[in-house]
Amino acid sequence: MSRTDKTRPWWVGMADVPMVTCRPIHDHRFGRCTLQDDITADSASLNRRMSGCYWGATDYYLFECGPLSGGREWYDFRREERRRSRHQARHELRAYRGED
Repeated sequence: MSRTDKTRPWWVGMADVPMVTCRPIHDHRFGRCTLQDDITADSASLNRRMSGCYWGATDYYLFECGPLSGGREWYDFRREERRRSRHQARHELRAYRGED
């Protein structure tokens, strides 16, 4: 399997740069701090509230480099590019027909 960001689990991306991609969320209502030093799939969360302390995703991770990022802006750019291409093709076809 390729070792790219696309194929890595989401929590591995969070563990790459702690305090930028994730931050500790403390909930001491049920006892002492249970935050683990290592970020694992069990100790990290993208959006749910877990009981106890856990690593939560930051907005930077969610919208810039995480699972919610990418694709949409590129799709809009490609859509405009395809629209320009179709417009130019119609323009050239009309010019071609007018010459006959």
